[in-house]
Amino acid sequence: MRSENYVAFFTVCGFFVGLIFSIVKFDDISDIFFYTFAIALFFHTFIHIVLVLFIEANDIFEVPFDKKVHEEIANEQIVLLKQKEDHITALLKSINSTKEYEKEGAQG
Repeated sequence: MRSENYVAFFTVCGFFVGLIFSIVKFDDISDIFFYTFAIALFFHTFIHIVLVLFIEANDIFEVPFDKKVHEEIANEQIVLLKQKEDHITALLKSINSTKEYEKEGAQG
């Protein structure tokens, strides 16, 4: 089962546990809202901690890390960035030369 399903299930359970506890324990509507929210938030936080400590760690270590593929992708991105940088530099030089040409035309 996916981790999102655990989060949703425990959050809904926390909501209903908090609602039942609040209705039994308190008479004021603001206390009912506050404690229902607080207990649901506790359940939500608790399941996230459980998922981080137990389930997600296993999923991360099952995926092999291929260093060669990552280095190739990084090198391709570096080459593309260099090409874009050269293109932007050429555009800036073109803009500057156009401004100088217009400035000379305005003076002459």
